[in-house]
Amino acid sequence: MKQELPPAGIAARPKLLGGAGVIALFGTIAALYFTRAILIPFAFALTLTFLLTPVVALLQKLRAGRVVSVLATVLVSIAAAGGIGWIIADQLVDVANQLPLYRQNIHAKIAAFHLPVTGSLGQAARSVQEVVRDLTGPDASLPVSPRPAPAPIPVQVVPSSSGWTRFRDLGWPVLGPIGRAGMVVIFTIFMLLKREDLRNRLLRLAGISQLNRMTQALDDASSRVSRYLLMQFLVNASFGILFSVGLYWIGIPNPVLWGVVAGLLRIVPYVGTPIAALFPIALSLGVFDGWLRPLLVFLLVAVLELIVGNFVEPWLYGAHVGISCLALLVSSVFWAVLWGPAGLILATPLTVCLVVLGRYVPQFSFLHILLGDEPVLADEAKIYQRLLAMDQLEAHTIVDEFLQGRPLVELYDTVLIPALGMAEQDRHKGAIDAAREEFLFLSINEMIAEFSEYQLPGSPVEGPSDLSNVRILCLPAHDRADEVTAAMLAQILEQRGFATLSFPIAGPSPHEFLELIEAGHGDVVCISAVPPYAFAPARAMCKQIRERFPKLKVVVCVWGFGGDTEKAMTRFERTQPDRLVTSLAAAVAQVGELVHPALEAAPLVA
Repeated sequence: MKQELPPAGIAARPKLLGGAGVIALFGTIAALYFTRAILIPFAFALTLTFLLTPVVALLQKLRAGRVVSVLATVLVSIAAAGGIGWIIADQLVDVANQLPLYRQNIHAKIAAFHLPVTGSLGQAARSVQEVVRDLTGPDASLPVSPRPAPAPIPVQVVPSSSGWTRFRDLGWPVLGPIGRAGMVVIFTIFMLLKREDLRNRLLRLAGISQLNRMTQALDDASSRVSRYLLMQFLVNASFGILFSVGLYWIGIPNPVLWGVVAGLLRIVPYVGTPIAALFPIALSLGVFDGWLRPLLVFLLVAVLELIVGNFVEPWLYGAHVGISCLALLVSSVFWAVLWGPAGLILATPLTVCLVVLGRYVPQFSFLHILLGDEPVLADEAKIYQRLLAMDQLEAHTIVDEFLQGRPLVELYDTVLIPALGMAEQDRHKGAIDAAREEFLFLSINEMIAEFSEYQLPGSPVEGPSDLSNVRILCLPAHDRADEVTAAMLAQILEQRGFATLSFPIAGPSPHEFLELIEAGHGDVVCISAVPPYAFAPARAMCKQIRERFPKLKVVVCVWGFGGDTEKAMTRFERTQPDRLVTSLAAAVAQVGELVHPALEAAPLVA
């Protein structure tokens, strides 16, 4: 007998990591950590390559050479970044020079806190006062907290350090970042010059047989990262503009400066905005008397970040990047722990690459499931899982959301019948207990009863008008799942204008049923059967009806069957039905043709 397929919509189970896979995963994480000095500049360069490639391509279209286009793009980018940095530094110096003008307000606000003079909190207060005094100059109005006499410091003999050691200690904090920035620039230039060669090497590394899959993966990763960088630029620029406008109306000095700083620092997720907000809040404390203006600045930052971080960014990044909101948060924490602040900045582009890897490489499909934003469970699987958990409320919620603007027959065909198919699979395996099985059937029967008057708004259903002497008899082939689907079919046919009768499993005996059929020779019998074991009981019932009424019109409904229906008809041998259908929509259409061949069935959806 031909193997019947599982219900439609059920995805294949993803491959899980075995012992070797877990070892390889932790080994990869360890390698990422210990080689971060090289990988961090490389990752920044790769991100910049995605960002600058369209500019280089545009210059090449204007007949500029590859080398000229790359060098011009990189140099202009460096000059723009340096110019912006110089302007911001110059503005910050001006703000720092103006701080002595505000020292009275700053000292008054610090004194208003009545900070303690002893203990760890008192020591912290003294430190703040000293910092303020260094920045703004001494002020007699600021009370000086008494400091305890310092303990004597033991004298230690320290050998004099060499000139190289002093130069290393003084120069490394400056030369280190410059060296890493130089590595980023060199990597970026090389990638822009040799991007086709690098792409071809990756394709060759994956193998000639994987050219199609790898090409799709590279295109997908490139488009997603480019969209993310564009969306991030637009979001941060909009945030900075709104922040500047808000600060201008509040009256904070240099509002454009703080807007630019906020837009730049928002590149660092989660912590960039609070750091950017500290500057204008601290400035408002010194410039204005009272606490109203600092409070307004705080509220401005909080409202903007609340709207952008919880509504705008999840909508834009989720729709254009393909990462779930929770995955963005978890990945940011992971990369920050692994690579520090650089990892926090690179978290989203790196996670995009991991999602693409999981999408196109079966061994890493768990990454796409865990990090991607695509639904991991189809509606039928969600309904079945909620009914197994005996959560009828959420199951109804899923059904109501699915029915928004959709006909009832689509709900039955694509959600409830496949869910029943999953239940039948588990029932025949003995994987579902009696209590959950009973709850599932009762819940679905209640849903069917509730939908007896359902009609798609604005789409009235009209059925044939001359069916007063024709009955449609919907019969379950074997078990309760067949009974439930027979009730669905009867309901849909009744809404279409047919006179229908739906029989339960514990209905009339076969002899009584045949006598009932004999009373109406123009009837159509619909035998409802749900896989996996649907053909044997359907064939037995069809044979019994055919032997008594050879000319009676019979429709066998094997719901969700994914095989060849023409070959499936041969399983009925000499007692073949008039029609064999696999969906409610097809069953309604076939019944309409059998009842009145000259009358075409009205469309299910207006």
